[in-house]
Amino acid sequence: MIRATVRLQLHAGFTLDAAGAQLDYYDALGISHLYLSPVARARCGSTHGYDVIDHAQVNPELGGLAALRRLAGAARARGMGLILDIVPNHMAAHPDNRWWREVLRDGPASAYADWFDIDWRPPGRTLRGRVLLPVLTCGARAALASGEIGLRAGSDGTPALHANGLDLPLAPASLPMAALLLHHGGTPAQWHALLRAQAYRLAWWRSAAQAINWRRFFEIGDLVGVRVERPEVFDAVHALPLALYRAGLIDGLRIDHVDGLAEPGAYCRRLRAELAQAGQARAARGLSAEPYVVVEKILGDKETLRTDWPVQGTTGYDFMNEASAWLHDARGAAPLAAFWRDNAGTWPHWREQLRRIRLRLLRRHFGAERRALARSLADLPELRASAAAIDPVLTQWLACFPVYRTYAEGGAGQAADQAWRQTAQTRANAHLDPAQQALLAALCLALDGRMADAPHRLALRRLQQLTPPLAAKALEDTWFYRDGTLLSRNEVGPAPAQFALGGGALRRSVAARARRHPQALLATASHDHKRGEDVRARLAVLSEMPQQWCDWARQWLADAGGSAAPPAWADRYMLLQTLVGAWPADLAPDDQAGMAALLRRVAAWQAKALREARQRSSWTCPDLAYETLCARYLRALADDGAALPAVAALARRLAPAGLVNSLAQTALRLGLPGVPDLYQGCETWDLSLVDPDNRRAVDYAARRGALASLGNGALALPELWRDGRAKQALVARALQWRREQPALFEHGACRWLRVSGARARHVLACLRTRGPQQALIVVPRASALALAGQTGPDRDAAAHWRDTCVHLPADAPPWRDILTHAGHQGRALALSELLARWPVALCRVQS
Repeated sequence: MIRATVRLQLHAGFTLDAAGAQLDYYDALGISHLYLSPVARARCGSTHGYDVIDHAQVNPELGGLAALRRLAGAARARGMGLILDIVPNHMAAHPDNRWWREVLRDGPASAYADWFDIDWRPPGRTLRGRVLLPVLTCGARAALASGEIGLRAGSDGTPALHANGLDLPLAPASLPMAALLLHHGGTPAQWHALLRAQAYRLAWWRSAAQAINWRRFFEIGDLVGVRVERPEVFDAVHALPLALYRAGLIDGLRIDHVDGLAEPGAYCRRLRAELAQAGQARAARGLSAEPYVVVEKILGDKETLRTDWPVQGTTGYDFMNEASAWLHDARGAAPLAAFWRDNAGTWPHWREQLRRIRLRLLRRHFGAERRALARSLADLPELRASAAAIDPVLTQWLACFPVYRTYAEGGAGQAADQAWRQTAQTRANAHLDPAQQALLAALCLALDGRMADAPHRLALRRLQQLTPPLAAKALEDTWFYRDGTLLSRNEVGPAPAQFALGGGALRRSVAARARRHPQALLATASHDHKRGEDVRARLAVLSEMPQQWCDWARQWLADAGGSAAPPAWADRYMLLQTLVGAWPADLAPDDQAGMAALLRRVAAWQAKALREARQRSSWTCPDLAYETLCARYLRALADDGAALPAVAALARRLAPAGLVNSLAQTALRLGLPGVPDLYQGCETWDLSLVDPDNRRAVDYAARRGALASLGNGALALPELWRDGRAKQALVARALQWRREQPALFEHGACRWLRVSGARARHVLACLRTRGPQQALIVVPRASALALAGQTGPDRDAAAHWRDTCVHLPADAPPWRDILTHAGHQGRALALSELLARWPVALCRVQS
């Protein structure tokens, strides 16, 4: 049974055997399954595993198949198991990838030519039957002249083309010419003739956005889309994970970027069928034949995961958003937004901002994909329009698309898709003339999924594989680096319009998930988060004190930095929030080593944030002068005798309140319906920033020692919160309880309890029940400041909760708090007693 997972990031510095060394710790913590980043062979030195070069081999850098067997066996001996992250959408576009290498060598004649999403017949003659390879730092002529392109002999003596550090295969027919040039040199014309003879066209890396003729992962030019919808490709990509599942080495799969696939529903159904067949062999070994499958899917506002996909649920971004939004006080939204707007400048409505960002991305970053879609639409007879006429209409429509994608497939449309298309159409019409509006109406009809002929399928596939990267790049990777209203709400998953979430909305969402996908993962941190869960929890406190914060921030921004020329106000304000959120509670400004480490991390965040925002700098056109100005300003803060000590003082003031929020969202994750997912190291304070900061090595020795120190007795919060043991204690006690009573948490009903009194709206209380087994979960919201003082939770919690009570059924049993061991009994439990020692309560039936 999959009770609780921990996500581990594997790489050469943390291998499968290294993961095995932590099994005892995670077993003691209460984890049932290690949820591993991709283990298929990736590019040499890969730090994440998503740049796969061989789906059929366990990565030797991780220890290979033998190490995976050792890990699986050791886990099974402890009653634990493994879940694998797999990457069916894309592979590394690198010569080390044998499939890709053969395509580069043989072109359309390669056995793998149709395994990748390549347009072999684009307009114009330059790329007919060829692959654009945008790997050069300049144009091909200049690269030849500078020596960036050359020839070298391979290990077998066969000539290979060397281009910007890559050894590329040569078309067999061109080998004699290449040998001549390698040994005797040649004229520029001969070199160009050699290049023209290849099945690829070397090009400047900047040309990819407008000229590439193959599907990329997002806009990354060294990750190529795989056509996993083809049966033979599916078989090759999944042979290893299916074999591992059949052999009992793994118990489930996490599907990366399911929205990138041509037909996600059909893919999930095929995968489930293959796993079910493999499960027969597992059953013969006495293992569960029910596979666990979750998909990485970001749900838009009012969007739900499709129930016709045979999966357990999502990887938990939706819950992460809900839990975080629930911590925020809605009353802080208006003053914080006004402070941002008044100082950062007049900004259009967020929807208009997103539309403009999407337009820029479509024109500058996804031009090739946009035009390919327009050409496909021009081939549809009912549109009776050229690609040139369709392109501007299509661009406006895509810029207004409200969700990641639609899911029409197999000649069948989805009812929900019609509403999303209509919403985009209505919004786009405001930017189109009447003739273009008529064309858009015909375009929407043509893309409703009902037509199953080849031209319509191609157009639909190109549409549905373009909108996901467009949505992600616009919202998560651009807008959330521009909008500084409150950075705790800029995360993977949230909708821009949602600042806070009320108790009623959270209860409805929890109930819907429990009904549709009761085994979905519940996450509050991941390898892709923008800010650690405890950074967000601390910054959420600012929503409870908006005026105090705005006054403090205004003064700090006016005084900080000395005489250094300041960056834009918006960039300084987001830097300030980052410092306040990520500042370790015990870090003193005179701790030189600790300060240097923090400022290095913040500097890396700052550089990435500036480029992702695409306003004053970007990845494609970096403004090094402005980036230097920002870096100089950060260094000036360190030299300013007052600026960082003031941040440290505020961080110390907010840290206890952040603890309250942290424990609240942790308790929700551990107690509500679903499978709690822990990101590596986040059982203690998680003050990480965006990757690679959120993928730093975990200090397991410290965590093992901390867990051992907790013991089994009653826990006093003041002794535990500063070093993170309070959070670790909550995780360990709750997960151990889930291990003892798994049916209660997997199948138990979730009944919301009535709360009365002056602070009723600041409490969520639920009862989990299955037969005689029961769990009482009570957590606060928007009360962090009132419940926390400078040294931890306020001793006078009774004064805050006053007459607030949780009302239980008449037959409610006596309770025992799993943290404090305090007993509670009665139909109305006073929060002044229930939450007197800890700000959250998880209570089990008193034995």
